[in-house]
Amino acid sequence: MRVGLLLSISLIALMACGEAQNGGDAVSSSSSSTPTELRSTSDVTYPGGYEAWKAGFRARSLSRGISASIFDRAFAGTGVNSTVLRLDRNQAEFTKTLTEYLDSAVNSRTISIGRTKNSELSGILDRIEAQTGVDRGVVLAVWGRESGFGNNFGNIPIAEALGTLAYDGRRRSWAEEQLLAALRIMQNGDVAPERMVGSWAGALGHTQFIPTSYMSYAIDGNGDGKRDLWNVTDALFSTANYLKRNGWQQGVPWGMEVNLPVGFSLASIGEKTRQPASVWNSRGVTLANGGQIPNYGESSIIAPSGSSGPKFVVFKNFRVIKTYNNSSFYAIAVGHLGDRIKGGEALRNAGPWDPNLLKADEMFALQTALNRKGYSIEKIDGIYGDQTEAAIRAYQAANGLTVDGLASRALYERLT
Repeated sequence: MRVGLLLSISLIALMACGEAQNGGDAVSSSSSSTPTELRSTSDVTYPGGYEAWKAGFRARSLSRGISASIFDRAFAGTGVNSTVLRLDRNQAEFTKTLTEYLDSAVNSRTISIGRTKNSELSGILDRIEAQTGVDRGVVLAVWGRESGFGNNFGNIPIAEALGTLAYDGRRRSWAEEQLLAALRIMQNGDVAPERMVGSWAGALGHTQFIPTSYMSYAIDGNGDGKRDLWNVTDALFSTANYLKRNGWQQGVPWGMEVNLPVGFSLASIGEKTRQPASVWNSRGVTLANGGQIPNYGESSIIAPSGSSGPKFVVFKNFRVIKTYNNSSFYAIAVGHLGDRIKGGEALRNAGPWDPNLLKADEMFALQTALNRKGYSIEKIDGIYGDQTEAAIRAYQAANGLTVDGLASRALYERLT
């Protein structure tokens, strides 16, 4: 569900104003700020072709039961967003190793924040586990992975993000389906059009549901009669509901780190090869601590980084996490972060790390140093992105350095 997001300090401030005393649960309320005021207007144009598409889609929406007032409020001031087009057309191939990916997802900061949230929201998480059977650590880890525990919802009006994709035409059918679902969410009264902002690809709220998933899986967790994914309680309950309805097995781990015996062929394993624990135990596979693999039903052995990286035995709940985001790296990161939040151990074989790369904590320190020197990075998160690159380029240009935008170790040592 998750795609690259853009941080809005204004949006975070808006949400913070609605904090209640029930564990940091954001209150659903309208604000004088509109979605179009929360994103950069310099990114938006209003071509005639877009207006023609919007008029046609308006007619189709009204014929399907959407009220004119809801449509017009949702689309007020929206246009074609160049950031949406750029990100949609230039999604970088994923080239990180699992070790690099886990460093950005499961590091001292994310673990610490997750443990704090686990303590602060203990009552809510107790209810979630009792009512759904879904592991609290995994719910928290999805939240952390999708929006940085609520720090990065995205700041683009949903009608503008999806409207841009529909107008562009490459994914028109999908975008219009999502737009219609978003309009129905607004019409149901769950979220006012003025608060319907999200990522460049239309993901919404704390745990980044696309609108059709919102319609199918979002639930009212706090009992106010609305399904509001900008509300922490509703978002966490909805995430647990999503996982439960996709087959979550209570009391079963997502996976466990394992050791393979010398000479074990990686060609004989993989996610599609499923065996009882007894088969893997008989072949000499052990848990990382040397113990036997417990019987949690059919399981697979995976080695996503090959022979030099960590290996895992994964169970059905691993596949359930992948229904949220169909990436093995994502599922491992969510599962492992959830374990660490609950006090679990670090991986014993994290795999090789390129010494020239900055770890997440080092990247966080570099971003902080750049910000202090006046090179603005709105999202200080330890992850290299567009704003970090732009800040590095500006710093390099101002200081007579080669302008390449790279977060190099030499630059880190110079600034920190």
